[in-house]
Parts: sequence; structure tokens; C-alpha cells
Amino acid sequence: MFRKFIPALVLLGIASSLTGCAPVAISAAGVGASAMFSHHSNGQNARTFTAPLPRVHAAVLVALKKMSIKPGATEKTEQGERITAKAGSRSIEIELEVVTPNTTRMRTVARNEGGLTVDSATAAEITKQTESAVGRG
Repeated sequence: MFRKFIPALVLLGIASSLTGCAPVAISAAGVGASAMFSHHSNGQNARTFTAPLPRVHAAVLVALKKMSIKPGATEKTEQGERITAKAGSRSIEIELEVVTPNTTRMRTVARNEGGLTVDSATAAEITKQTESAVGRG
């Protein structure tokens, strides 16, 4: 007698367990979309170094040279300085911010031509090469 109800009970069990999944799935999709939008619209790479600004600045120049990226202008900012560079169709902006006399925050953005899209991989590699150069200095 129970054999008739087993498929119905299984379906009922599955259906009742999935009712809570829709909000979770929607939330997860929203978080993923938000992260993707942030990554593509923002595309910046940041790192804080335990080193004074002049040492990080020199390391940035070493990293750019190693990557065959020609540095452009360096300008003073309220918190530190901004270095620009050009690599093919990408414009690169590196901001160095003094956090303390011996701590410098670096933020790198590589934008493709037109500035609408970013190249976070190039920004990350510049940061990685700078980190390596700071470690040698």
C-alpha cells in the first residue's frame, strides 16, 4: 500500500527542500554579478607596502622597466603621488599614498583604449613586479 505513495513522498520532500534555495540562489547570483561588475568597472589592484614612498616609487619604475612599459608623468597628489604610463593601447595610472612614514599604499589601474574597460591582469602584474622590486631594495 505504501508503494503507491513513495514517488509522491519523494517529490514532496524534494519540492519542500528546494523552496529555500530560490532566495539563496538569487542572492548568490546577485553577489556574483556585483563582484563581476565591480571587477570590470573598477579593475584596480591595490597593495600596501611596509616601505617609505620613495622606495616604492623606485620599485614601480623598476617594475615598469622590467615589463617594457614606458613611464609617463609623475605628479604630486594630496596623499602622495601619481605615476602614469602607457603600454600599447592601455593607459596605466599608479597612485602611491603615504599611510605612515614607513607604509605606502599602491593602487594600480590599467584602462584599455577609450577607458571603458580595464585590464586587471596587467594592473596585478605591475603590483606583483613592484612587490618583487621592493623586496630586493
